[in-house]
Amino acid sequence: MLNLPLDSLYRPAQEGIAQPWLLVLMHGVGSNAEDLFGLASYVPAQYHVLSLQAPYPAGPNAFAWFMFSVNADGSRRIDEAQELQSRALVAQAVAAASAQLGVPAERVIVGGFSQGGIMSLSLLLTQPELLSGVCVWHSRLLPEMMASQVKAEQLQGRSAWVSHGTQDNVIPLSSAHAIRSHLQTLPLALRYQEYPCTHTIHPQELSDSMQWLAERAATPHSDF
Repeated sequence: MLNLPLDSLYRPAQEGIAQPWLLVLMHGVGSNAEDLFGLASYVPAQYHVLSLQAPYPAGPNAFAWFMFSVNADGSRRIDEAQELQSRALVAQAVAAASAQLGVPAERVIVGGFSQGGIMSLSLLLTQPELLSGVCVWHSRLLPEMMASQVKAEQLQGRSAWVSHGTQDNVIPLSSAHAIRSHLQTLPLALRYQEYPCTHTIHPQELSDSMQWLAERAATPHSDF
């Protein structure tokens, strides 16, 4: 049983894997750890799968990483204190799981859907020493986090999967384009894909992102 600062669900890597990886997943607002844990059966066997649950209640069995409101112009105002607290808890959980499972940072991928993807990107750009890459579905960059981004060279060797739905009715496609534009300025390996769907993971998107995870685990990695 893992000792973590957030509620979570865990599936171990296949027994006998010499150098297992760790995939840490985070759900979107209004959901819970069960949501993305449902993807565990699709995740390559060389990965431990850890699905974290956000700390802030947002309804019956529903949680958020931070609360937000939408302005008249469509922009969003977030609870910055909650976001900072959640990011700190996520960082602690990733570091603790990495240590307890004996999986070094160069074999850790952090990912998420929607608000969980926001948290993944924020962790990558502010504390890249904790992970080797991110797997982000239907998400956006958080402007409030950008002032805390590390120097570009600290992201050397990291990788990112970013995908979005062309008909996403919750987070517009332009948000994914903004992620792509920003990550393309950094020394990391970006795989960007679009799929014909709304705010949900398309079956082909799931298949392609799992293939990306398998490729990551098949590539030799040295210490950062």
